[in-house]
Order: sequence, then C-alpha cells, then structure tokens
Amino acid sequence: MRTLVIMPFLGFASGLPLALTSGTLQAWLTTMGLDIRTIGVLSLVGLPYTVKFLWAPLMDRYALPWLGRRRGWMLVTQIGLVAAIALMPAVSAGGWVGALALCALLVAFLSASQDVAFDAYRADVLKPAERGMGAGLSILGYRLAMLVSGAMALILADAFGWEWTYLGMAGLMAVGLIATVSCKEPPPPEASPGGAGSNILVDPLRAFMARKDAVSMLFLVVLYKLGDAFAGALTTAFLIRGVGFSLTDVGVVNKGLGLAALLVGALWGGALLARIGLYRALLGFGVLQAVTNLGFAWLALLGNDYAAMATVVALENLSGGMGTAAFVALLMALCDRRYTATQYALLSALASIGRVVVSPASGFAVEALGWAAFFVLTFLSAVPGLWLMMRLRHTVMALHAHGPSATAT
Repeated sequence: MRTLVIMPFLGFASGLPLALTSGTLQAWLTTMGLDIRTIGVLSLVGLPYTVKFLWAPLMDRYALPWLGRRRGWMLVTQIGLVAAIALMPAVSAGGWVGALALCALLVAFLSASQDVAFDAYRADVLKPAERGMGAGLSILGYRLAMLVSGAMALILADAFGWEWTYLGMAGLMAVGLIATVSCKEPPPPEASPGGAGSNILVDPLRAFMARKDAVSMLFLVVLYKLGDAFAGALTTAFLIRGVGFSLTDVGVVNKGLGLAALLVGALWGGALLARIGLYRALLGFGVLQAVTNLGFAWLALLGNDYAAMATVVALENLSGGMGTAAFVALLMALCDRRYTATQYALLSALASIGRVVVSPASGFAVEALGWAAFFVLTFLSAVPGLWLMMRLRHTVMALHAHGPSATAT
C-alpha cells in the first residue's frame, strides 16, 4: 500500500518539467518578442525525451553510492532539475536566448533521465496485482503536474512574471525529492547486469528477444494505441473546424472535462485490472478505445450539438485513460528486472512510433475521406492490435502471472 501511495507524487515530479520546456517555454519566448521561426527551432530542446533510451543502459548498469540503483538516479536527476529550472530565469535576465535554450535543454535531459529512473523503479517495485493501480496513480500525478506547469504557470506568469513562476516550479520539485527519499528501494535482481563479456547495449535486447513471441509482442506495443493516437491527432481541429464549436467550448469540454475523464479512466482501469487480469483488461479497454472513436464519426454526422460533444469527449477520454493504465502495466510486465531502465525506455519509444507515423497522415486522410469516414478509419486502425492481442492471449496471461521469465524460450 505504501508503494501505491507514493506513485502520484513521483508521477507529479516526472510530469512537472515537461511543459516548462515545451508549451510554457514557447509562451515565455513569445512574450520576449522572439520570431516564430526561432521559437520553432527551439522546440528541439525536447529531443532528449525521444532518445532517452540511448543512456538508459548506464542507469541499469551503474548504481550511485546512495539510496540504491533506482532511487539514487531519481534523487540526482531531481536535484539537478531544481537547479536547472531555477537557473532558467537567471540566465534569461541577461537577454541571451542561447543561454536560456541551453538551460531548457539541460532541463529536458534531466527530466528524460528522471523518467527513465522512475519508469524502471515503478516496474521493479510494483507487484503484478499492483501494476494497474500503480500506473493509474502515476498517470494522475503526471497529468496534474502538466496542468500545474502548463495552464497554471501561464496564469502565474501573467500575475507575477516568468522569473518568479519558474522559481516556483523549481520549488515544487521538492514533491519528488521528498517522495524519493521516503519510498523504498526495490530488491536487486537475482542476476545483476554486468560482468565479463557483457554489453550494456546488446544484453537487454538479447534478453528480450530470447523470450517466446518477442517479435509479436513488439508489434503489439506499436499497434495497441494506434487507433487512439490516430483519432487524437486532429480531435481539437475537428471540434473547432469540423463541427464549429467555439474555443471556449473546446477548452471547457475537450481540455477540462476530457482531462477529468482521462484521470477517472486511468484510476478505474487500474482498479479493474487488478480484478480481471492484464489480458482481459487490455482486450476490453482496447475495444472501448476503438468503439469510442466511432462517437466522433457520429458527431461529424450530427453536427454542432454541445451535449453530444461532451458525451463523446468524456467517453473517449475515459476509455483512453483505462487503455493507458493497462498499456503501462503491460510495458512493466515485459521488462526484465536486470534491464528495466533500458527495456522500458526502448518499449516506450517503440510505442510512440505509431503516433509519429499516423499524425502527419491524418490531415491527408481527412481531406480525402471527410471527417466521419476518417474516424471510422481510426476505428479500423485499432483492429490489428486487438487481433494480435487475442493471438497473444496465453503469452500476456503468463506475463501477468509470472513475469518475463515465464515466456523465455
């Protein structure tokens, strides 16, 4: 129980820095008078989140001399984040945008590294029956932190200025520091990584590929959230341009009600997973994710109906939150405890491929098919993942019951 209680606080620390180097930073740069091309280029400071798997093996191999292999790295990155976030307003005072960009890049690097350590910690410390709820609670903390460092940060900046806002955000990282010191370190794996003839890059891959249905599981990781990502790529544009809702309508319903429904879905999905098991949760929640995409097709045919829009958005986010909780539990179950940091970072990067691939194609699909047919297409794009899930039923059930060792060949 104590482990579950700590999850939202660690999730909060993980989510807090993200907006500070993306949307909130863009708003700050805009008020500084930078041209849009420079602001666009500076969005590259978020690159460490995409390539964090490159240094994840180091966090598997080497333990720092305090708090253990997982908490040690969490503590170091959190202390670094406090300093780096507080440094951003200090360097901006001199008016040198390059120094601010370098600080933002440092924040992104430390934040991505904290994510690696936290993801590994969560996968190592949670028991199979706790993974669903642990995922839901960490998603709750993560999303609330993004709200604080996103919308709330903009409100605070308008009232007190960017410098005090970023200093306040640096202070809020104390939530993570306290949680890290308070939580327990997971026991070390029976066989520690390293030793003669070992390779920190190759060994995690070799260990994963040695298990039964390894390639099929990798395809499942890519396909499971594909339909959800495809529909989500243009949801805001659809509500504004496709059915003519106002910015206020979209802000209140899609961002406000949608966030609330997603958080409820993540917690509810996590609780249900503990009762029905990983396979049934993944399959059932995956079906809900696909079916709720059809709600947007119905809305496209119905037109501007506020109650219908609120219903569709709430159901889509509710099912999306449930599916995300189950999917995070799947990623945790797939990780070998010797290489959790590396394997989780690689699997999460692999999971983002679908979103990266379908997002650019979504606009062309809408132009060619229209909004209603587009959302039907997003429903159909979820079918391959559900089919593969049913094919892998016994493998997923074994993972949930016994971990990766149960699927080793």
